[in-house]
Amino acid sequence: MAIIRNIIQDMRSRSRRVVQEEQEHEIVAVGDAMRQSCWANMPQELLREVLIRIEASEDTWPPRKSVVACAGVCRNWRQITKDIVKTPELSSKITFPISVKQPGPREHLLQCFIKRNRSTQTYYLYLSITSSLADDGKFLLAARKCRRPTCTDYIISLNADDMSKGSNTYVGKLRSNFLGTKFTIYDGQPPHAGAKIAKSHSTKLVNLKQVSPRVPTGNYPVAHISYELNVLGSRGPRRMNCVMDSIPVSAIEPGGVAPTQTEFSLNNIDMFPSFPFFRSKSNRVENSVSGPLGDTITKDGKLVLRNKAPRWHEQLQCWCLNFHGRVTIASVKNFQLVASAENGPAGPEHDKIILQFGKVGKDLFTMDYRYPISAFQAFAVCLSSFDTKIACE
Repeated sequence: MAIIRNIIQDMRSRSRRVVQEEQEHEIVAVGDAMRQSCWANMPQELLREVLIRIEASEDTWPPRKSVVACAGVCRNWRQITKDIVKTPELSSKITFPISVKQPGPREHLLQCFIKRNRSTQTYYLYLSITSSLADDGKFLLAARKCRRPTCTDYIISLNADDMSKGSNTYVGKLRSNFLGTKFTIYDGQPPHAGAKIAKSHSTKLVNLKQVSPRVPTGNYPVAHISYELNVLGSRGPRRMNCVMDSIPVSAIEPGGVAPTQTEFSLNNIDMFPSFPFFRSKSNRVENSVSGPLGDTITKDGKLVLRNKAPRWHEQLQCWCLNFHGRVTIASVKNFQLVASAENGPAGPEHDKIILQFGKVGKDLFTMDYRYPISAFQAFAVCLSSFDTKIACE
């Protein structure tokens, strides 16, 4: 395995040197370098066997960065690595940046946590590497709160240092109404074939950064969240209703399918500056999703999630939810989402917790999600819980 790591490191440094020396002819120069490399011309059967062993052995972060490095060696390595690495639905692993836009595992919750920075109004999502929240996790996404005269935006990005909507690392946003009782989650690229873009006249960006004409960003509504009057007051969780515009009701049934984005569109490929081979002419928007699910959503209806009703605890004299040790501090922000009765006759799939969120420290929260929602969608839903909702409490 040490030899394989040396190969990967050699190839990464080789491609970086070529890019630095020949930036104006980047694609051509790097392509020539890779064609001349003995590693790029490794026999297909041997290469696949090597990459399979790397993927199997480096199954957790930070060692899993070696798998990402393999995808950055050349187009040949990238294609084989993509074929080997399964989506979070099948592998329960988050490997590439696009993994945050893909549905989580079907059989269990994928554990994450959120850190809040009050001074900068920034929120950071991490993948839990160990059971201890004291350990550093794998950074996934960041969001920054931006107040506007009539609403509040949370800009979500792959880069914690660049929160502008015009950035190549822009993923999407969460927008609230004036009262903070209704929210809309927008994806930066189509969640499925046939998705319609929302019209917007706003051109202002976080930090007032200029949008490049060659990097247009879209607003595709993927979910609507509403908070209702809490009859339990501050003693119980808020009443939530979440309509997943891009996920059909049938997704929660056995064999059901949710839209799965497979790659970022052309507007986002520059987010991999150290991996120039992530640039591909075939990297088009229509190829970035798994298939046309628009008709399925129209036919079956949209998936609706609601917060799980709490139970009264006689000894504690309060309303409680069972988070199985993942939440330790009582808060109205805590919630568990399950499939709503609006989706049809109740079945076993309606009892499964699809998303749970809760407080474990002053500025530390756990977030666990599963199929059919993605880490991006789950993160956006959790962000909606941070606002104070006077009208609902």
